[in-house]
Amino acid sequence: MMRKKKKGNNFKLLTLFLFLGTCLGDYGTGDGVGDGGVWDGGGGHHNSDPGLPPKQQTNAAYSALQSWKSAITEDPSGVLKTWVGEDVCSYKGIFCSGSSVIAIDLNKANLKGTIVKDLSLISDLTILHLNSNRFSGQIPDSFRALDSLQELDLSNNRFSGSFPQVTIYIPNLIYLDLRFNNFTGSVPENLFNQQLDAILLNNNQFTGEIPRNLGYSSASVINLANNKLSGEIPTSFGISGSKLKEVLFLNNQLTGCIPESVGMFSDIEVFDVSFNSLMGHVPDTISCLSEIEVLNFAHNKFSGDLPDLVCSLRNLINLTVAFNFFSGLSSECSRVSFGFDFTGNCIPGMIYQRPRPDCSAIPGGALSCLRIPAQPLTCAAILGLNVTSSP
Repeated sequence: MMRKKKKGNNFKLLTLFLFLGTCLGDYGTGDGVGDGGVWDGGGGHHNSDPGLPPKQQTNAAYSALQSWKSAITEDPSGVLKTWVGEDVCSYKGIFCSGSSVIAIDLNKANLKGTIVKDLSLISDLTILHLNSNRFSGQIPDSFRALDSLQELDLSNNRFSGSFPQVTIYIPNLIYLDLRFNNFTGSVPENLFNQQLDAILLNNNQFTGEIPRNLGYSSASVINLANNKLSGEIPTSFGISGSKLKEVLFLNNQLTGCIPESVGMFSDIEVFDVSFNSLMGHVPDTISCLSEIEVLNFAHNKFSGDLPDLVCSLRNLINLTVAFNFFSGLSSECSRVSFGFDFTGNCIPGMIYQRPRPDCSAIPGGALSCLRIPAQPLTCAAILGLNVTSSP
């Protein structure tokens, strides 16, 4: 999933270091929402050509890490007991290339404290993994100076306040994980203009509408689940021929229709919009999702018949449309059983459906969901339209 930018050799070796770290053990009593652990044995070295004189690199990293150590108030696993002396590459959770610190991995260390601005002095830092700790406060604005940083994982902590805008200005960041915190306010539109491969914002308190340019994101994974987002799914969703693999909007307050352009996500494997208030019919273009494996429409207000082609998608292993207001199944859908959940609808002859009075007034029954996107759909033939895609 990761695309290598600069310092590619360091990044390859670093991946091996962190893999060894998960094999050798981890610390702490975090909830384990993220991956990885603290490597038992300190940092790692390999030979490279450092960009700065070794002494200057060591002094900057030592100063930054000691400043951060003083801002950590609880260390129940004793990770920071090794953070003594000027050999920062021997500190637990610190990984080096030559004399340069290129990664900090303190996942599941259960540390309590704040993030200090001095960490921006570690100019070669490529990976910062801090998931499953008890860090709080704000992300320092100085982080925009970390122009080597590619992965930032702050998930499962106690950060709060508005979306940390500084993360948008970290120039080479490709993986942003802010899950399971207490961020509030809106999701900024320019987040989806960045060259990110993963945008993980689920389980916060974000509000407002999903930015209109989401469909133009370069990300392969976008997770906005378990927030308080409202409004409609943007009509840009899908029309850019995105490379998205996973989209999770579940458990928000979304309304309106699923855009017809969703069928343009030819590579998507997981699409989950459950536990919202979406209405209308499921667009026929869903049947264009040839790689889809998990499709979840449960606990919305969808109605009409479930399209036949949806149930015949070749890679689909889990289709959930439970607790909507669907009134019919096509012949293909009526034959499937394993991995398909149709309970709680208004389908005649099916067991475990809604009481008849609940089906007398379909929510959004008069809603027209056909919205013409800005560009023609390559799957328009499924709608019976003679339209071809633009060059």
